[in-house]
Amino acid sequence: MAAKSEANRTWTVGELADELGVTTRTLRFYEAEGLLTPQRAGANRVYSQRDRARLRLILRGKRFGMTLGECREIVDMYDGAASSERRQLETLLARLDEIAGDLRARQMDLRRTLAEVKEVAGQCRSRLAELRV
Repeated sequence: MAAKSEANRTWTVGELADELGVTTRTLRFYEAEGLLTPQRAGANRVYSQRDRARLRLILRGKRFGMTLGECREIVDMYDGAASSERRQLETLLARLDEIAGDLRARQMDLRRTLAEVKEVAGQCRSRLAELRV
């Protein structure tokens, strides 16, 4: 790729997919959903810095357990006026607080389940020891 300033850098579908660890099919899906809007150079998709930033936000949201609709809301605010940054941050923060609460609840459930598994495993070991005698 020719040397360009970072702000003007572009990526092909394969380059962006490789860089962010997704499949080209994923990029095409997000494009079909209207989340990404790459330019075209003939038959080739050309992704801009904006597309890359949006994709990173989408992937982070998905990793946090957000729905595609929630990701869309956040990335669409990203494109808005500077005045929408406060709304974007408040919306994201509210959702992150919900996700953190859900993760804490699941973590407690996992701890309880793990303790129960250990207890039952101990009972099984004890019973097996009795049966060996």
